[in-house]
Amino acid sequence: MDLQPVKAEILAAKMIPNVDAGLAESLALKPHQRSIGILTTNIDDVGYTALDAATKKADVEVVYGSSFYAGAAHASGPLSGEFIGILAGPTPAEVKSGMEVFCYTAENEAWFYALDPEAKHTFYAHVISRTGSYLSEVAGIREGEPLAYLIAPPLEAVMGLDAALKAADVRLVKFYKPPSETNFGGGLLTGSQSSCKSATQAFMDTVIRIAENPKVY
Repeated sequence: MDLQPVKAEILAAKMIPNVDAGLAESLALKPHQRSIGILTTNIDDVGYTALDAATKKADVEVVYGSSFYAGAAHASGPLSGEFIGILAGPTPAEVKSGMEVFCYTAENEAWFYALDPEAKHTFYAHVISRTGSYLSEVAGIREGEPLAYLIAPPLEAVMGLDAALKAADVRLVKFYKPPSETNFGGGLLTGSQSSCKSATQAFMDTVIRIAENPKVY
């Protein structure tokens, strides 16, 4: 099957150089975090991956990240998409650097795959060789460990995760029970980088086989 990449679009990216004290308290900002960057995209899992990348290359932390219910097709507005993320840092320059990393990662380094020409049947299978502070905390692992980020429609996600766990020496550290806010499912797996790659390939192979023969059991 000829998989086609489905890349995310950055819908909005704005900065607040000096956050109001009330908003800072609501976001649980640390005393030194005076600036924030707010970003939205039309694909949530790419957004989470990009947030994590930002923490590795700039002095920023993720203070908020969330998916919108029903996904980009039912967004509340043209700049909403299906994801919002907020980065916080000590200065506007650091936050700007983090936002630049976020945008580059989302547009060039992480993407979904389409199983059909209309891109209605998609999945996410991405290996992060070294996690930043954000996904390390989400997964409950040490910062810098490898991670396989695997997402698919509900049935495909469950079947794919089982195949991934059996194919390599990896462990499931975060299970996204289907349906998620965007009606997908999946999980985060950790192990050596080579094991994460093998698990990711097994996940992909399984999702493809299901798409080719969905009713053969």
